[in-house]
Amino acid sequence: MLASVSHPGVEGYAFLSRVGLRAIIGRFNPLVFAPIWAPILGSLTRGPMRVLQLAPIWETVPPPAYGGTEAVVHVLTEELVRRGIDVTLCASGDSTTSADLFSVFPHSLRPAGLTADALQFSLIHVAKSLAKARDYDLVHVHTGPPGELAMAFSHLVDVPMLATLHNLLDRETEFVWQNYRGWYNSISKQQLSSLPKLPRARCAGVVHNAIDIDSFPFQTEKDDFALFIGRIVAEKAPHLAIAAARKAGVRLVIAGKVAAPDEREYFDSVIKPEIDGCSVEFVGEADAALKRELYRRAKCLLVPLQWDEPFGLVMIEAMACGTPPIAFDRGAASEIICHRETGFLVPGLDEMIDMIDRVDQIDPAACRAAVQASFSPGALADRYLAVYEKILGCER
Repeated sequence: MLASVSHPGVEGYAFLSRVGLRAIIGRFNPLVFAPIWAPILGSLTRGPMRVLQLAPIWETVPPPAYGGTEAVVHVLTEELVRRGIDVTLCASGDSTTSADLFSVFPHSLRPAGLTADALQFSLIHVAKSLAKARDYDLVHVHTGPPGELAMAFSHLVDVPMLATLHNLLDRETEFVWQNYRGWYNSISKQQLSSLPKLPRARCAGVVHNAIDIDSFPFQTEKDDFALFIGRIVAEKAPHLAIAAARKAGVRLVIAGKVAAPDEREYFDSVIKPEIDGCSVEFVGEADAALKRELYRRAKCLLVPLQWDEPFGLVMIEAMACGTPPIAFDRGAASEIICHRETGFLVPGLDEMIDMIDRVDQIDPAACRAAVQASFSPGALADRYLAVYEKILGCER
């Protein structure tokens, strides 16, 4: 007699006697019944799905401050483990996870000041991680600096591979992607539509990013300041956030990473001269606690995008705290913000200035509800598990 049966991809099948089941099947003529029983027996006797999550080692998982990709990897990994998936996370040794952790280097590279030597560390990280692939049902690679190394090595791995594109493709990795034969997914519809033709790879669709909503404090009463948070680079355009806030007569708080040479040059020449500690305040790279405090208190988040950002975690992080984003309508912004309900999508600077005066029209509760509905850990895991099952179904 069979015991209760659960989802085969999550907790496996439970039986009183798998040996007894095999004995019963064995009574039938194998030449006749093997084609029928083999796939059934395989699914009935397998355990939990086994997934190898391969993260970059540029930042820690989860990141103490900057690190959008690593934050998403952490949310996904924790939710998969909670659901009974057998997950090994390949990341830097200072990472924290409920999954099994595999690491080849004790520190993430940027905080350790090793970005100039990133290639040698990342090569060993990817090579030794993929050497474990044979013990898993699927390898889930999360792209990041210093290049798409796992995609290049995918030709040496027999296990199905899924690569999530956390960044735009560029010329430095174009040849790798042209030769990649595995699966990939984008993190927004806009990103997918902008991708060049990948002649050998197979598309698994779109999976939006998510955040750990419960860790973001919700607040309806706001202070009288606008917030910019992100890397301090021209394409993120904090200089336009400064211009918008000043013309709207509201104080601007800027929190962002200034580490790479291009970030430092832009900050010193464009942003630093505008910081007066009164109308414009710079608080540096915000750690997890400061970031949440700023989101909670800010009246709005300014996102004057100057590039087609594939997603934009800062928007859903702010919304989770009840703070509406005002974003230039490009990249994936329209897939995140519902105009005039959870924030504002604007064509340019003048309209951003106008909307700063109208943020009181946005219900903070609607912002958080939108994140809970579409960008929660549960939604993220649901979508990736569906992708995993699709890939494994095609590969069997």
